[in-house]
Amino acid sequence: MKGRMKVNGVLLLLLCLGSALSAVIAAPQTCPANLEAKCNDASSDDWEGEFFPGIPKIKYEGPTSKNPLSYKWYNAEEEILGKKMKDWFRFSVAFWHTFRGTGADPFGAPTKSWPWEDGTNSLAMAKRRMRAHFEFMNKLGVEWWCFHDRDIAPDGKTLAEANANLDEVVALAKNLQEGSKIKPLWGTAQLFLHSRYMHGAATSSEVGVYAYAAAQVKKAMEVTHYLGGENYVFWGGREGYQTLLNTDMQRELDHLARFLQAAVNYKKKIGFNGTLLIEPKPQEPTKHQYDWDAATAFAFLQKYGLLGEFKLNIECNHATLSGHSCHHELETARINGLLGNVDANTGDPQIGWDTDQFLTDIAEATLVMLSVVRNGGLAPGGFNFDAKLRRESTDVEDMFIAHISGMDTLARGLHNVAKLIEDGSLDELVRKRYSSFDTEIGALVEAGKADFETLEKKAMEWGEPSVPSGKQELAEMIFQSAL
Repeated sequence: MKGRMKVNGVLLLLLCLGSALSAVIAAPQTCPANLEAKCNDASSDDWEGEFFPGIPKIKYEGPTSKNPLSYKWYNAEEEILGKKMKDWFRFSVAFWHTFRGTGADPFGAPTKSWPWEDGTNSLAMAKRRMRAHFEFMNKLGVEWWCFHDRDIAPDGKTLAEANANLDEVVALAKNLQEGSKIKPLWGTAQLFLHSRYMHGAATSSEVGVYAYAAAQVKKAMEVTHYLGGENYVFWGGREGYQTLLNTDMQRELDHLARFLQAAVNYKKKIGFNGTLLIEPKPQEPTKHQYDWDAATAFAFLQKYGLLGEFKLNIECNHATLSGHSCHHELETARINGLLGNVDANTGDPQIGWDTDQFLTDIAEATLVMLSVVRNGGLAPGGFNFDAKLRRESTDVEDMFIAHISGMDTLARGLHNVAKLIEDGSLDELVRKRYSSFDTEIGALVEAGKADFETLEKKAMEWGEPSVPSGKQELAEMIFQSAL
C-alpha cells in the first residue's frame, strides 16, 4: 500500500510537470512591459515574442471615452472634407525618437531603458528593436515610419561594414513589411552625429568628408527605395557655420547645391520616384544653418535651379526657433508649391531650444490643418511624429499615450477646419477685406498690366483712399468659436 502510494505520487508529480511544461511551450513569448523585467528570452535576433503584452490594439472609442489607450477623435475611416482621416494625415512613427530616445539631456544621463534593450548597439539588438517597432506600429494602427540609416543599424569600422549592417536590418524590415501596408514615409542619412561631420557634410571643408556623405546618402536612398519609401529627407544639422571668420560661405553654398543636384541625378538613375524633401531649421547645432526657414530654402532652390526637384518638410518646432509660427512656415511653403511633409511636434515657449514635444495644442493643430487642407493634403508626404517622450516619462505605455494624444489633437484640428469651412464666416471676412481688387483696375494690378501712369491717374481721380477696419478681433473670435 505504501509503495503504491509512492508510485502514484511520482506519477502525479510527472503529470504536473508535464502540464506545466506544455503550458510554457504553448504560451506565447512576451517581453513584459515594465522596466524591472528584461527580455532574457529575446537574446537571439530572431526572437519573435510579444514586446507589448499589456497593450491592446488601439481602437477608436469616441470623445467620451476615458480609456487612455484609445482614440477619442482620430477615426481612421471617417470621411471629412472628401477624404478619410487616414488619408489626410498619413501618420508616421519616427524610429529615432520612439526607439532610440533615451531621455538624456545636456545635464543628465539617460532615464529610459526599455525591457527589450540589452545596453548594446549590436546588430542583434538592432533586429530585436526593429521587431518591437513593427509591433508598436501594428498596435497603434499606423502604416508609415521614418528612419535615419544609423538609427536602425549600427555604424561600422568601414563604410562597407556599415552598409552590410544596414542591409541586414533592412532585409528584416522588408520581411516584416510583407503582408501589411506598412512602409517608410521617408528615409534619410544621419550626417551629423559622427565626428567626421563636425564641419558639416555637403558643406564640409574636407572633400573626403563630402565624398563619404555622398556615399552614405546614396546607400540610404537605395534602401529607402527598396523598402517602398515615398520620400527622402535632407536635414542639414551641420550644414552651416559657427563663425564667418573661417568660412567661405559662397563656396559652401555652391557645394551644397552640387550635392543636392547629384542626389536628384541618382534618384532618377535608380528609378526612385519619391519626393526629395529639405527640412529647414535656423540653428542648433550650428549657430547658423543655411536652410534657415522656408523662405530661405525657397530662395536657395530658386537660385540653384532646383525648384521642381525638391519640396519642404516643415517642422513646427523649427519654425518657432526661426522666429515664425508653424502656420507661417506652412503657408510660405504652400503658396510657393513646396509643402511636402510635416514633422508634427512643438516646442515650449519658455525654452529656447528644439524640445521636440508632441503637439497637443488644439488651436495650433487647427492652424496647421488649415494649411494642409488648403494644400489639398500632403500625399505622398504625411505627418511624421518627430517628437519624443519627456525625460520624466519612462513607462512603456507612455510611448502609446504620446502618439495617441498627438493623433487625436490633429484630428480635432481637422474637425475644427471642417467647421470653419462649413460656417464660411472666416473665408468671407478675408474675401471682403480684399474685395477692392475684385474690380477692373484691381484685376489689371493682379495681372501685372497696371503701369504707374494708370495708377497715378486713378489716385488723382479717387482722392484720399478710405481704409476700412481689418477686423482682426472678429477673425480671432470666429476662429476661437470653432475650437
